[in-house]
Amino acid sequence: MPGNGSGGKALKLQFGLINYEKRYLTAEAFGFKVNASGASMKKKQIWTLEQDERDGQAVFLRSHLGRYLAADKDGRVTCGAESPEAECRFLIAPRSDGRWALRSEPHRRYLGGSADRLSCFAQAAGEPQLWAVHLALHPQASLLSVARKRYAHLSASDGEISVDSDIPWGVDSLLTLLYGDGRYSLKTCDGRFLGRDGKLVEEEARGAGFTLELKSGKLAFKDGEGKYLTPVGPTGTLRSGRCSKPGKDELFDLEESHPQVSFGAANKRFVSVKQGVSISANQDVETDMETFQMEIDKSSNKSMFRTNGGSYWTLVTHGEIQSTASEAEINTMFDIEWRGKRVALKASNGKYVCTKKNGQLSAVSDAVGEDELFLMKLINRPMLILRGENGFVCHHKNSNTLNANRSVYDIFSLTFNDGAYHVQSGNGKFWYVSASGLVCSDGEKAEDFFLEFLEHGRMAIKASNGKYLRGDQGGTLMGDRHSVDASSLWEY
Repeated sequence: MPGNGSGGKALKLQFGLINYEKRYLTAEAFGFKVNASGASMKKKQIWTLEQDERDGQAVFLRSHLGRYLAADKDGRVTCGAESPEAECRFLIAPRSDGRWALRSEPHRRYLGGSADRLSCFAQAAGEPQLWAVHLALHPQASLLSVARKRYAHLSASDGEISVDSDIPWGVDSLLTLLYGDGRYSLKTCDGRFLGRDGKLVEEEARGAGFTLELKSGKLAFKDGEGKYLTPVGPTGTLRSGRCSKPGKDELFDLEESHPQVSFGAANKRFVSVKQGVSISANQDVETDMETFQMEIDKSSNKSMFRTNGGSYWTLVTHGEIQSTASEAEINTMFDIEWRGKRVALKASNGKYVCTKKNGQLSAVSDAVGEDELFLMKLINRPMLILRGENGFVCHHKNSNTLNANRSVYDIFSLTFNDGAYHVQSGNGKFWYVSASGLVCSDGEKAEDFFLEFLEHGRMAIKASNGKYLRGDQGGTLMGDRHSVDASSLWEY
């Protein structure tokens, strides 16, 4: 993976495998048994793909328990191996409809079956041996062309997706993968869909979309006519090319999309790096120079802020904040204190960051007053997809409440409102929390919610009642949690 100055890292491929009876391959916690009985994709139905680094051909499938799928010479399928042994080696044979046939490499037999009757003994791959692939990663990501080493982004003026960005910056670089009937659609930040001809359309055509293929750990997107997405021309217009076999030009990585934010200071101006290395609140409009990527350190949960030039905010002598650090270190890490509609930032010297009279940011304050408060605005999530510990958030079929345990997701609109956010459903109605603590989705009036970015890739959502949103044991989204725990952290 090339370094891109944005902190990007190729996502591990995690997915569910769906058999011909629309059931998911499932790794049971008891006895390391495996079956094809799952009705939806939850923790037990998620598999992580590991490539054999020696030859790049064989793959290993690791369950949520960290054990590996294996098949013996008699076709018996188990999932108890603690390390990838010889009988855990499988070869993927993709079909034209996007489904996979999984062949045991040592025994040359195919995996298939239904319910508790799984085996890996078929000499040929018929319908019972074909598996649809349902990606389990969060569907909002950045798309990197392996050959061009450039990122895809919406080019609104040209009405296309261009693959010519050095870094995935701003809302235009956010793509959403939508899954349905074994195919994936690519949705841009303005809600349009990519067609095979490279044109963006308002509505997803029936039967359109792309099937996924895997080659050397990278993804290829194949259209309904057997051709593959590829960047074309000097701007890298993303469209189906002429190739019916994926080469390097047709391969992509999906990378995690970090939150990107702007900061409004007490002087009513935006924090910027336009003036050079000093971080100063002196601009009246938001551009790339006033947008910062927030990267949360996995071990400390402290935040780092990266500029679009690839450098980090860092504490220097006399408490000044500059953008001179080329990599993460102790002085680039800040604690965020969530104070309703505003945030305070504490630097590594234990002092709060304040805005001086000339707009310069310095970590010299012992307490939080007006000059130490910032309006932090999330730039690159106009469409919100939430996944909790038990699954995705989507509308309940028969009521105005929301489920938080589904394998499918709904897309909600996120609108900034002076440090708070309004969440809107596709029908134009708003989220609110009822008196009984239920999160409802049929509000006529917008209600404020507050986003707190607490861990790498996860945030908490606080409602206007001062309590956090959580998924309860029955899978209902509630707004009644006094403190943050696993049930109230959300991938976004």
